Amino acid sequence: MQEGSIAMFDSGVGGLTVARALQRLLPQETLCYLGDTARLPYGTKSPAVVQRYAAACARFLCGPRAPLPAKLLLVACNTASAHALPQLTAALPLPVLGVIEPGVQAALRCSRNRRIGVLATAGTVDSGSYARALRRHDPEVQVFSAACPLFVPLAEENLGHHPATALFVADYLQPLLLAGIDTLILGCTHYPLLLPALRAYVGPEINLVDGAAAAAQTAQALLQGRGELATCRGGANRFFATDVNDRLLRTGRAFWGAELGHVEWVDIEAALAGEPLI
Repeated sequence: MQEGSIAMFDSGVGGLTVARALQRLLPQETLCYLGDTARLPYGTKSPAVVQRYAAACARFLCGPRAPLPAKLLLVACNTASAHALPQLTAALPLPVLGVIEPGVQAALRCSRNRRIGVLATAGTVDSGSYARALRRHDPEVQVFSAACPLFVPLAEENLGHHPATALFVADYLQPLLLAGIDTLILGCTHYPLLLPALRAYVGPEINLVDGAAAAAQTAQALLQGRGELATCRGGANRFFATDVNDRLLRTGRAFWGAELGHVEWVDIEAALAGEPLI
């Protein structure tokens, strides 16, 4: 499966930070990305609904009528990783990787005092997924989480350097710094766009774990271990969305780091007509 693509999905454009990290790390790989923009955000949905949406995205990307053959499914969404990863892993005949475990592993490797902070959306914080994963590996670790509801719109409006962003960063992060954390996980794929403001506030002593970069590194190790790293470029990346509009193209450019080019619209229900959801 060296010639297979890396299939990815997110509720919107945030997962493009993972795609961007993958493209930098593995430029020979072909990516097939789906943004479920007609049904975002996933973070406000119930776990059962998130599981149903995730199953449909996975079926579109990895099923018998997939746009490209896939060798790996990367769930580039923290909410879907929290609620749907076991279901997808059990149902699919290819490796499935989420974005939570890579960030957790990276944080545990670099934390010295085992006091780890997590920045995420309210849905991800409420799910407790990061805290459970961290304590599964180290029962003694102390986890301090902060829901950051304004970070997503700030990232989507490309306001990482705006003075208002610095104010919200200080408001959200001050309790974590007072708790004595030495490592901070960016538990949302939008947050890498705010890295300059986050670094400016926490200073050089705090480890910032970019979940997007950690997921890309884990994907590289997984494919390398399976002997499935591409040796030559297999084709052009393909981008799909369940709703394509000017805002998607504008925000997508900031997250991908370049023009997305052609984004193909897909009607998930029609595309999967007659096929059972996994």
